[in-house]
Amino acid sequence: MRSTEQVGSAAALEADLLGLWADPPHLPPRWFYDEKGSLLFDEITRLPEYYPTRCEAEILRAEAAGIVGDASTVVELGSGTSEKTRVLLDVLARRSGGAATGGAATGGASTGGTSTSPGGALFVPVDISEEVLLASARALDAEYPGVRVEPVVGDFTALAGPLPGTPGERLVLFLGGTLGNFTEAERAGFWRMLRGVMDAGDRMAVGFDLVKDPARLEAAYDDAAGVTAEFDLNVLDVIGRTVAVRGLDRADFRHESVWNAGESRIEMWLRAVRDVRLEFPTLARDLALAAGEGIRTEIARKFTPDELTAELSGYGFAGRAVWTDAAGDFGMLLAEAG
Repeated sequence: MRSTEQVGSAAALEADLLGLWADPPHLPPRWFYDEKGSLLFDEITRLPEYYPTRCEAEILRAEAAGIVGDASTVVELGSGTSEKTRVLLDVLARRSGGAATGGAATGGASTGGTSTSPGGALFVPVDISEEVLLASARALDAEYPGVRVEPVVGDFTALAGPLPGTPGERLVLFLGGTLGNFTEAERAGFWRMLRGVMDAGDRMAVGFDLVKDPARLEAAYDDAAGVTAEFDLNVLDVIGRTVAVRGLDRADFRHESVWNAGESRIEMWLRAVRDVRLEFPTLARDLALAAGEGIRTEIARKFTPDELTAELSGYGFAGRAVWTDAAGDFGMLLAEAG
């Protein structure tokens, strides 16, 4: 499996920067996840306001055996540090005869490389952040001697199949509620892409945030400690060091989180605190923002189980199970490619 795009490049970012001249101005959230952004997000997941990670981890612990099922290959999209995934890898490792060692990371992992583990079980973490991905792969390779670890650096929205592993025995993980970051059109394209690289009988486990009190949602994306604000503002640093730009100063922007009831989603914005003019010479374009205007940097769509199950059925996936945490804040949908 590979990505069809060279992520992290100036050309890729410049293509996405064209969204700044759309209505509304926007950037895709994948540019959050350089090394610093990935580490900041891990910090966000431990904040008291940010419930999704804890709730999803609760589901994974309770339902690990049912989620893994008879899969021999697990492919995790947007894997990050794979911290939550370890409970599933414990199941995979036990079945392959090699339980987790709990040891420190040793050995090496390379982009798209194969670990030296002889076990039949395979774990393929896919992530845009090479530094975080390879460090995590080295740790997993040492912790799970019965599981081969084959990291792939790439954009998980642009995969070209076939997926690694035996057809019909693959489990694709898409955790963290990342699904909610897609627009309706992007989500449709994502489902089509996934069905195109999966075979009949392959399964997919998708974490999704449930609709709830807007005040709780807004707090989850604008914590009191300011970690999410730093995560949001960091995208300006990514832009500044990746492409040619004049007039860009992070002090000219502030982070904002708002609930869009009509679209059933949280939106994160970088609002200009004063009039701003950005010049992009390689694009031959300037961007003018008046004080109070902004750039939308993320959407986080919230779902009900029934609507998500129905949506997937339109792309060739049959719902097999839905689980929620005890509080009913977060969900996990298991679906099978037909």
